[in-house]
Amino acid sequence: MARLAAAIALTVGLAGSLPAAGLVPGKPDIRSLSALAFGPGGVLFVGDGKGGAVFAIDLGPRETVALKDPKPVPDVEGRIAALLGAAPADVMIHDLAVDPLSKQAYLAVSRGRSAWNMQWLLPNDVADASVLVRLDGEGKPALVDLSSVPFARAALPNPVDPAKKVPWKDASLRADTITDMAYADGTLWVAGLSNEEFASTMWRVPYPFGGPVAATTLENYHGAHGKFETEAPVRTFVFYPLKGKTHVLAAYLCTPLVTFAVDDIKARTHLRGKTVGEFGSGNYPLDMVLFKGKSGDRLLIANSNLPFMIVDPKDVEAFPGAIETPVTTYVAGVKHATRSGTGVLQLDNMGEEHVAVLRRLGGGQLDLVPVPMGRY
Repeated sequence: MARLAAAIALTVGLAGSLPAAGLVPGKPDIRSLSALAFGPGGVLFVGDGKGGAVFAIDLGPRETVALKDPKPVPDVEGRIAALLGAAPADVMIHDLAVDPLSKQAYLAVSRGRSAWNMQWLLPNDVADASVLVRLDGEGKPALVDLSSVPFARAALPNPVDPAKKVPWKDASLRADTITDMAYADGTLWVAGLSNEEFASTMWRVPYPFGGPVAATTLENYHGAHGKFETEAPVRTFVFYPLKGKTHVLAAYLCTPLVTFAVDDIKARTHLRGKTVGEFGSGNYPLDMVLFKGKSGDRLLIANSNLPFMIVDPKDVEAFPGAIETPVTTYVAGVKHATRSGTGVLQLDNMGEEHVAVLRRLGGGQLDLVPVPMGRY
């Protein structure tokens, strides 16, 4: 049987034997598993868009491993359907995160896919993920029991009102309360929509939870639309140093690439980013990761309607000025390369040499595939 990890090269320790600081055993009141991300010590962060909060969860002790020869997991939906007693056509995966310790994949899952009725809907528009599934080293799925785990909760101030809708897809904006999360230097960064006049927001939650949550509203110039916008949230982002200062590299719907200097993201302020690229209209950027390519660091963007996009951060750093006038060509700004990557729904780093890609094949089957990034 195909496996996610065919060979474990090294066992270097046992993590999570004690609850992380600030986490208390109990049952987290998670209303929707909207987004997943891992933090220090293998703590799992869960973004609850419907509840307007983020959770930190200790998954318990597990071995820290390095993968030498990971193999794909075929028919992920079929495996999860058998576990849940559901039809594969009903299984919908909302997010993927790979545990940096065990290298096992964690999936936020609902049974709502049969309600999907238009191309512009995203999983969180359609249903609330209520099940957390782990794929072990053999690709076997198991439910993660969250009935009694060490956890902490932090509320996001002023999340977007559930009554507000996206007119062109008749979906509640509450689904975009949390669109992406990333941990860096003692802080969980959370992108999404607030109820402010300038809705696009970046929250910063100190970890361990307990300190005040800071919020900054964001704005970007969308060259394809020919205007500055703040109603659209950051869809996916990473951190990267540019000219000696850490920046957020953020991708938006349709598909601007925008940079924000971290030093400029201050509490209770509004910040306009620098648009450095327009990578094509009619597309959702679904996920973004950094990886080491054969010629240095690279940025990989997975998309709903376009191939993989690969960007050299050095080109972003060297880009003169910013896009602040209407773009008349399909793409503009910083250059990017395209690679085969259609049917990709989610991705995450899997160690230093591979990226785990959740990809739907032409016949409809959904596979979890480790893609070696050295060739890029």
